[in-house]
Amino acid sequence: MTAVRRQSRRVAELVRFGVSGAPASMTLLVVIWVLGAATSSLTGPSGYVERHFAASVPALEQGRVWTLLTSGLWAPSLAGYLAATLMVLVVAAPVEHRIGSSRFVAAAASTQVCGTLFALGLAALVRTVDETWGFRLHIGTAVSPTTWIIGSAMVAAAGMTTLWRRRVRVGGLALLLTLALFSGHLIDLVRLGAAVAGLVIGPWIVTRSARGTHLAGTRREGRVLVALVVAAGAIGPVLAALSPHAVGPLAVLRELFRGVPWTPAEVRELCATDATALDCRRGLLELRLGGVGPTILSVMPSLFLLVLADGLRRGRRFAWIAAVAAQVVLLALSVVDFGIRYAGFADEQTLFYGLDSPNVYRTATPFLVPIAILLLLLATRRWFTVTAPRSVIRTLWVRIAALVAGVGVAYVALGMLARGGFDREPNLASLAADYPQRLVPPVYLQWLDPRFLPDSAPTTLLYEWTGVLVWAVLCVSVAATFLAPAHGERSDDTERARTLLTTGTGSPLSWMTTWRGNRYWFAPDGRSYVAYRVIAGVALTTGDPVGPPESLRANVTGFADFATANGWTPCFYSVTGNLKQATDAMGWTAIQVAEETVLRLDRLQFTGKKFQDVRTALNRAAKSGVTAEWIRFPDAPLSLTDQITAISEEWVADKGMPEMGFTLGGIDEIDDPQVRCLIAVDEARTVHGVTSWMPVYRDGRIVGWTLDFMRRRSEGFRPAMEFLIASAAQSLKEEGAEFVSLSGAPLATVQNDAGPADDDPQPRDQVTLAVLLDRLLDVLGRTLEPVYGFRSLLAFKAKFQPDYVPMYMTFADPAALPSIGNAVGRAYLPEVSVGQGMRLVRTMIRSR
Repeated sequence: MTAVRRQSRRVAELVRFGVSGAPASMTLLVVIWVLGAATSSLTGPSGYVERHFAASVPALEQGRVWTLLTSGLWAPSLAGYLAATLMVLVVAAPVEHRIGSSRFVAAAASTQVCGTLFALGLAALVRTVDETWGFRLHIGTAVSPTTWIIGSAMVAAAGMTTLWRRRVRVGGLALLLTLALFSGHLIDLVRLGAAVAGLVIGPWIVTRSARGTHLAGTRREGRVLVALVVAAGAIGPVLAALSPHAVGPLAVLRELFRGVPWTPAEVRELCATDATALDCRRGLLELRLGGVGPTILSVMPSLFLLVLADGLRRGRRFAWIAAVAAQVVLLALSVVDFGIRYAGFADEQTLFYGLDSPNVYRTATPFLVPIAILLLLLATRRWFTVTAPRSVIRTLWVRIAALVAGVGVAYVALGMLARGGFDREPNLASLAADYPQRLVPPVYLQWLDPRFLPDSAPTTLLYEWTGVLVWAVLCVSVAATFLAPAHGERSDDTERARTLLTTGTGSPLSWMTTWRGNRYWFAPDGRSYVAYRVIAGVALTTGDPVGPPESLRANVTGFADFATANGWTPCFYSVTGNLKQATDAMGWTAIQVAEETVLRLDRLQFTGKKFQDVRTALNRAAKSGVTAEWIRFPDAPLSLTDQITAISEEWVADKGMPEMGFTLGGIDEIDDPQVRCLIAVDEARTVHGVTSWMPVYRDGRIVGWTLDFMRRRSEGFRPAMEFLIASAAQSLKEEGAEFVSLSGAPLATVQNDAGPADDDPQPRDQVTLAVLLDRLLDVLGRTLEPVYGFRSLLAFKAKFQPDYVPMYMTFADPAALPSIGNAVGRAYLPEVSVGQGMRLVRTMIRSR
């Protein structure tokens, strides 16, 4: 209840915040109600309003151009007035407060006019290809304030943060396009036109915000946007099916839920006279489609797609496969539809989808939605790699099999007990044969003559609700698998690795071995493992082997033998000095690739001149009302997680390059119950910065924490990072932690000109190679500095006076260095496009 009250207060504050600085919105709202009352149009536009102020094709043809504007000052019904009032308070007023009254008026007027012109022009075009829909648009009228509200929101989106700009645009356009294609009224086209106009002219009215190079800046946000599109495609048929007045080109389901004019007995009487008569076939179809149960069963596939959309949002591979299969099935049904209604696969009196006057255009249009969604899913398949543990999937299939079998037995048994309640008394075999049909939405059964129909309340309940029960349990069961913990493509191996890490000993970077993208080699004794990924024939590890310290040499040798046996070049990356000593003894080459910074908490004191910046950050936070708060991202309220995601997306967009991975975590990596996040929030619960901390284990207990994720709001509390790191160190010291690691920055090291020691155990040619490689990495680090700022990050961490611990890359074969360098680059940036590569080169050239 506390959370509900807090959210209610936030909504109320948002409304007050918007209304207080929105004179234009409030004035328009008053005008709308006054005009509605003055023209007796509060329950619907009067004839006078429709003739003189509503937008329509005839009005424009007759020169009433003012209707392009005035159509936004009336609503179609009392519910429309109430909805417009709510949208003004929640959308229009905050938009005006954000972009200013003059810009808001320009946005509202321009999108209203442009959107209406777009709709009227499209109506004229549609009439040339679809006479039925075009005629409805031609005689239709449109009045609604929602057009300029939606248009102004799209204009304002141009200045929003990257995350919300993408979500508003993709979600809004998907919903409006769905309404236009399925509902298909003139006002639906006007809303879509206003949104498109706002999308186009938005950057010219408001300041354009930072933009990423992709529609989806990170894999996580890409999944959200794909899920939104799939959800819109699922909702569209339901909207059309439940709307008795749907006229859009995809409203092929609008007649599925008609009232049933006949009883089973009357239909049997009709069919007894002539089983092939149109009335007989129509009566049988309507008996199947009538009632609450068949109505719900008909929309269950759409509900299942919504469940899959949630799985897509979570990156689940099972959801992607099921969604692809669903779109293939829908495409196949569209092909059958086309064949029956146009190509003559069936007789002329078919009732498929109930359309009386099919044409090529209307039968071909339904192909577009499943094809578009299918292409989108195939193009983004690499984003959906998360699989649930095998035990979860195995349980799902067992549960589904038991459900189908158990409900089938119950259907047959109950049917035999109540067989007198059917118009034709069934036997055991006919009930068993009829059971699969009860699981299929009724519209797909119209070619089959029903063996029997229910004629009593108990048999009607059994006949109509059996399929609903199975589909409902299926949806719940599949949704449950999406909630099961999953950590990558091989969740079972990841769970095993997590268990070994949390009960054993690891290095400060060992928690990175549990991240998605890693594969695992387990030692023969089952007490140790190595996390690695194979790229371009190189088995590149993530940190040291995890396991007992005394097994380090054996684990290195075992993994090297394993990699060599598979034809891979072994390379240990971001490893400690202990592992370097082991590989030095084996004759391997080692170079330093990063510098880990460690704060020993037993001697932590932010005193003296060296910590002046840290103390300033703590003092400024106290004066500004900014506090540090520990959260777990998976359990945090949406109001906080959305802000954190928005901050991260904006950071990625500013870079113009994809977020780096491998040893650098992002939102996916902090979405872990074992990882702690420390956020900087003010009194209004605005998040100004966030850091994530990974546990470090020794002998099964946490002895330290490693910093990973660091993001700061671009316009927020500036010393947020200094404040958060200092606060984390103080808090973790009180909890009994021994140290905190500020992690390492790739390609950034503390300068050391001493050169290799005389007693370096490596051969002279390998020492020379190491020097050359070190110089090459130094050049590469300086070149990439303008883009990713690793050296600036290392300099920032120096404010905390840490201990510096070198991190190395070791490999056995110096001749494989080009392949190793390629593998490391692809590990950090696996999804760099050609355009991003060119942008990276331009940035590096300009920086020089």
